[in-house]
Amino acid sequence: MKLLITRPIAQPVLDQARARFDVTLGEAPLSEEEASSALTAYDAILPTLGDAFTAAAFDRAGTPRTRILGNFGVGYNHIDVAAAAAAGVVVTNTPDVLTDATADIGWTLILAAARRAGEGERLVRAGQWGGFGPQSLLGTHVTGKVLGVVGMGRIGQAVARRGHHGFGMDVIYFNRSEKDAGLPARQVDTLRDLMVQADFVVVTVPGGARTTKLIDADALAAMKPGGIFVNISRGEVVDEVALIDALERGAIAGAGLDVYEAEPHVPERLRALENCVLLPHLGSATVETRQAMGQMALDNIISFAEGRDPRQRVN
Repeated sequence: MKLLITRPIAQPVLDQARARFDVTLGEAPLSEEEASSALTAYDAILPTLGDAFTAAAFDRAGTPRTRILGNFGVGYNHIDVAAAAAAGVVVTNTPDVLTDATADIGWTLILAAARRAGEGERLVRAGQWGGFGPQSLLGTHVTGKVLGVVGMGRIGQAVARRGHHGFGMDVIYFNRSEKDAGLPARQVDTLRDLMVQADFVVVTVPGGARTTKLIDADALAAMKPGGIFVNISRGEVVDEVALIDALERGAIAGAGLDVYEAEPHVPERLRALENCVLLPHLGSATVETRQAMGQMALDNIISFAEGRDPRQRVN
């Protein structure tokens, strides 16, 4: 069975894959044309974010040789799951294992943006710090403020728990259904209700057509002038131009981003902003989490190869 792993993964998982399959290891994201070719050349593929398994890629492949895409990542908006299903290709993902790591990055961004840590570090590294000053780099207090979570799934609940138990925050959330996060969290009726009330807004919704540009200019305009906005979901969930405009005008106090609309491209206007903390998609980037993700993706492929239905099947 020929298996394509599109990017290097944890060595123990790669060793397991090589012991069981005829493995080809890629080094870079697959373009639409490359994804289409891969579908005709391999029995199984372990792809990840950036690999363009679009409807056009499936259409170009015709009747694909590939029977399963064991995706590395909880998000799979880079795969057209409907086109995959129509072509008879199973798609799986890796939920649960990255919840805590991603929530931790959310809090890294909250604290860094609120306390202007990025600005402070740049100042020190540039040799421009002149010493302690009573009015220098004043940030925003976090403890006791209102935390608004957009999308109360596993990651959203983990962010909320950290805010409530660790920082004594009041938690509100916007979600399609009511959730029991094991803490006093109040569901609001509309996104606007959340944006108006929250001091810190953290977006954790999944990507996809339903959430594309969910955070638009109107949503950002509803935020408090001292509000901090954080996105750890998918870049396309936010209207990046509208966010840049709000930050440039000082309409909100700051932002923290781990994801972008056209990764790895980050607009120059965004990079120029001092009031925005920028990370290179580090949400799941711990040794333990990335190994667990690779293991789950491979386990799904092994299950399929052995004639069992993969546990993390999404189509």
